[in-house]
Amino acid sequence: MTQESGSDPMSTTALFEPIGHESVADAAVAQVEDLIASGILRQGCKLPSERELADMLGISRPKLREALKVLEDRGLVTTKHGEGTFVSALTGQAMLPALLALYGRHEPAFFDYLEYRREQECFAARLAAERATTADKTRIEEILTNIEQAWKAQDDDAEMRADHALHAAIVDASQNATLIHMMASIYELTKQGVFYNRAFLKSIDGSGKTLLDQHMALGGAVIEGDGSAAAEAAGKHIDFVEKSFRTGIERQRREVLAEKRRLLSEET
Repeated sequence: MTQESGSDPMSTTALFEPIGHESVADAAVAQVEDLIASGILRQGCKLPSERELADMLGISRPKLREALKVLEDRGLVTTKHGEGTFVSALTGQAMLPALLALYGRHEPAFFDYLEYRREQECFAARLAAERATTADKTRIEEILTNIEQAWKAQDDDAEMRADHALHAAIVDASQNATLIHMMASIYELTKQGVFYNRAFLKSIDGSGKTLLDQHMALGGAVIEGDGSAAAEAAGKHIDFVEKSFRTGIERQRREVLAEKRRLLSEET
């Protein structure tokens, strides 16, 4: 066989090295680390059983145990006897309980949260529109269907779950690992109702149709690959949340004052 003009026989072969028996465990470690770093495997995720994982990786169980020991020593996985191996808590709590309690009593903190989230949501939506894969778009389409069905059925719990799932799916579609891990922590606080109760927001919205339309516009823009529209839709959604809560807080303030005036008038 003749060598093509200008080609270098070492140009590609030099990039690869045979995987020696002693390197198998390292290769398995690298695969798991890559999945964690990219945000595919997240804290709390349970890995397949030892037998299943060894089969998937095509390595022996002793080599898999060696790899898991390395991952555990690095603090990336935790093995619970009788339960299995789980991805460790890597991002920790966004805030300690004492600070969360303070935020719950401190109204400006909620709006600081929205201000932060608005920028991140717009950034994530723009990236998602530019980078979403076919699988990402299919997932978003399915979630939008779930949101619409839940709204029609007036199933608040299902609608809330789909709401959270949509925002998480869009962040995942951004393909930005740091954003994925950081927003996962923020969304966990939202799920717990730390910053606001979605039922309260829906009561301000009335039927919840505005929220539905905003989610459909946001998801649709990502699916269509329109970064500007996606970022704009994300911003409008958070702006609506902020405006609604300011309206609700002001309404509550007026009601408290009106009740005080009523009680005072009864005493005079």
